[in-house]
Amino acid sequence: MTTARIDEPAETLIIAGAGQRPATAELVGPRARVAARITGGGKTWKATFPLRASRWGGAELPLPTGDYDIRVSDVELDALEITPQVLTGVRIAVEGNIARIAAPVDPAYETAEGQSTLEGRYVAHPGGTENAVFFESFYGRSVGCNPQAIDRALSAQAPDVVRYWSVVDLSVAVPEGAIAVVEGSPEWWRARAAARLLIVNDWLRRRFARKPGQKVLQTWHGTPLKRLALHRPGFDPRRMAAVVKESRRWDVLLAQNTYSERILRKAYAFLGRPIWVEGYPRDDSLVTGDAAAIRAALGIADGERVLLYAPTWRDDRSEMVDFVDPEALAGQTDSVVLVRGHSRTIHTDRDRSGARVIDVTGYPETSQLLLAADALITDYSSVMFDFSVTGKPMYFLVPDLEHYRGALRGFYFDLEARAPGPLVHSQDELVSSLADVTHEKVYAERYTAWRAQFNSRDDGHAAERVVARILDQGYVTR
Repeated sequence: MTTARIDEPAETLIIAGAGQRPATAELVGPRARVAARITGGGKTWKATFPLRASRWGGAELPLPTGDYDIRVSDVELDALEITPQVLTGVRIAVEGNIARIAAPVDPAYETAEGQSTLEGRYVAHPGGTENAVFFESFYGRSVGCNPQAIDRALSAQAPDVVRYWSVVDLSVAVPEGAIAVVEGSPEWWRARAAARLLIVNDWLRRRFARKPGQKVLQTWHGTPLKRLALHRPGFDPRRMAAVVKESRRWDVLLAQNTYSERILRKAYAFLGRPIWVEGYPRDDSLVTGDAAAIRAALGIADGERVLLYAPTWRDDRSEMVDFVDPEALAGQTDSVVLVRGHSRTIHTDRDRSGARVIDVTGYPETSQLLLAADALITDYSSVMFDFSVTGKPMYFLVPDLEHYRGALRGFYFDLEARAPGPLVHSQDELVSSLADVTHEKVYAERYTAWRAQFNSRDDGHAAERVVARILDQGYVTR
């Protein structure tokens, strides 16, 4: 017989049983796994599972949201059940051999009535009452991109400004000195209303009510190759109305370059309001960062060749594309392969695994991965415009080029004519291109033209310039 209980002060799940002590016990989820400490033996045993984990050499944090298999070797678990319990770091329930981990929000607030009550308080809040910034990156799934780089510069230039970070759960690490607010919680709604400035890199979801004196800086999250918003294929009146409604919420838009400035203004009907063309804050670290330290944190040995595979998401599928067998690629190229899924696939997929394969989809900062990599393999992702800051080689794996360009999204320019690296259509072609020692010479002229157009402001100081503008405009005060 096996039983389950929660040790609330210790924030652990305990599975106990009779008979021979199991050799191993784990909680295995989509993006994390933890091993239990097993004690006892003889007549009874106990497996204590921590509900926290450390990833990438960082601090231990609560487990990410998801369903975790309870795996206990050589033991057939009885039907286990624990009703939802809210702890400091997580909310946990157990059904059968599944531990369901969620953000530590009281379930009462997740009901329609509970959310309606919180939204009502939010709407009634006078707003803009706190010298604070409310940050959100990729809907709270990560703390990274341009908002994270701006946070870093803001904390240095104006340390007295309060910094809130919207997160989906407490597994998302926030910068030192910042305050994590879990989406949908009472604290999240209050901080969103009270902050004088909101800095986001995607749409403002849920109900947004502009407060007197409150400003929104939309950093966006990439120079576009694929068509956006009002430029997407097909006539959809609802989408058009949603785009215009959303862009009217923004006071300032950030662009990496003048090419993006022109496209974003038209794609989002962002008329009569300022666009700051300052380079991308998230790319500052590509100029100033330490690649060796990042590689060491990832467990990569000195001298290893590192390939980063980072495809974009597809409108017609929820999981990451599977055009690469990463383990085979590692063997074919004698490399470590980093696999980086898009932010939109974090909660719909599982980590890839294999010899010399590291799934870094959950790694907080993409720019650090770009710095660590010796070469980038991508497709239509805007990461191509960031990686070119490094000057390192790029390869474009595009087996669905005609479908993506012709039916799914469409492009703003001809990638085949201007790409600063080869377009390949299979893993075999990719391996051949990676072995071609003439690659850099062949694409040198294109690469130079590419960087001149897209990276002229990516000099390592973009975040400083953006924060200087924020302070000059009085959006927050020192």
